[in-house]
Amino acid sequence: MYITTYTLGCKVNRYETEYLAAALSRLGYTETPVGESADLVIVNTCTVTTTSDAKSRKAIRHLAAQHPHAEIVVMGCYATANSEQVAAEPNVSEVIVDKQDIPEFLRRRGLLVPPRGIDSFGERHRAFLKVQDGCNCRCAYCIIPTVRPNLSSRPLDDIVDEVRTLVANGFREIVLTGIHLGLYNDSSKRLHDVVGRIVKIDTEFRLRLSSIEIGEVDDTLLGLMNEYPNKICSHFHLPLQSGSDAVLREMRRTYSVAAFVERCKTIKRLLPNIALTTDVIVGFPNESDIDFHASCNTVRAIGFSKVHVFRYSSRQGTVAAGLPKQIPQPIRQQRSSELTKIANQLRNEYAQSQIGKRVQVLLEGQPPLDPGTVEGTADNYLPARLIRQSSTIGQLVDAIVTKVDGELLYAV
Repeated sequence: MYITTYTLGCKVNRYETEYLAAALSRLGYTETPVGESADLVIVNTCTVTTTSDAKSRKAIRHLAAQHPHAEIVVMGCYATANSEQVAAEPNVSEVIVDKQDIPEFLRRRGLLVPPRGIDSFGERHRAFLKVQDGCNCRCAYCIIPTVRPNLSSRPLDDIVDEVRTLVANGFREIVLTGIHLGLYNDSSKRLHDVVGRIVKIDTEFRLRLSSIEIGEVDDTLLGLMNEYPNKICSHFHLPLQSGSDAVLREMRRTYSVAAFVERCKTIKRLLPNIALTTDVIVGFPNESDIDFHASCNTVRAIGFSKVHVFRYSSRQGTVAAGLPKQIPQPIRQQRSSELTKIANQLRNEYAQSQIGKRVQVLLEGQPPLDPGTVEGTADNYLPARLIRQSSTIGQLVDAIVTKVDGELLYAV
């Protein structure tokens, strides 16, 4: 029996797709060969924006046409929010409305004991590992707490066992991920307890944290990063969303700009070479020119190594969709372009600051147009190219940065 999977959206979705495919392989399903038609199609959807909704519908219809005799199972946040619409799409045989129902779905298929985790992650050299689900925050622009409202955390022993298995199978970077990663809480164990257990695994690999809120970067976590610099990537992704206190209040975020900046300064003082990346929304309802320029100034003051700039997109079902003074699209575009220029400058400046420094690189491939080199991702999340005739793809290597080209690090 052949299976085809398609995933939209976040790292958590990608993990859940891998988990389901791995579980179904125990029932005899194998990846559909090129040119063949699948018996089963799994579509994992996203609903973070209206564009995500449209992409989800398009993917279902495309796969139904490509695999006309397959049964299609749809899951994910769009399926949760719009289960009846999804069920009416071509060839859809089942909608998994809640990800907590995956074990029951597998039992109905005949797998009485679902696996506790995954042991592979496709053809990649890094593996995502879901440790937490759900978000109970109510940011004004976000629909996700509506479709993933229930907080849950995986048992710490299961997480550690899964890391051991993935590392034993050749994965040298493990990315911890969750819908709200910093809310991990299992039997009074918090995120820093998870990290503390994992870094003690005596095998060569490194750990990366996906997005985490600024208030959840506690001193214990910083201490672990300082103590295990070769085991924990020198990188935090800290969503700022706005550098204006007025806009943060409208967004229902829980920190002030001053508190965010001060915590970033503390992180940089304790971990001088840390890379801080972020998300910023421009054109949020009621955002004035003064608010926007405050965001620009905050981004500069912190010195992020990368900024994901998002133009605000109204999402039905959120508080922000009903706010007055929606910003015209041309102004959103203009602000996005202006902040993107600042972000590119900061990224280049951070890359320049790495010249002469040691980086740890996960080797991921050989660039076809640059013979004698291998490329990968540095621990600071910048792309890196090593001048070497031969190296083992999938391994971690230490190198010294000799020059940069934009954000690309060249190292030996």
